Amino acid sequence: MKISDLKELLKDKRVTEEINKHLWIESQKAGYSIGTERATDEWFRLYAEGWMKYHMPEKFRQLQAQKAKEKNSR
Repeated sequence: MKISDLKELLKDKRVTEEINKHLWIESQKAGYSIGTERATDEWFRLYAEGWMKYHMPEKFRQLQAQKAKEKNSR
């Protein structure tokens, strides 16, 4: 995903709630706060596409089509 797509996702309150859950869970596992930046990076890397596929299927299909188009134009 592009930075602009990630920034757009961050505007969704549900995404920030999911990132905060990830922050809490991973901090509990680690025994210290992993920090918001790390939690955000990890959540995007591990869960953003799956979350979008479930919660925003049309946007997910658009991104997949755009990604395929960019790949074919190379």
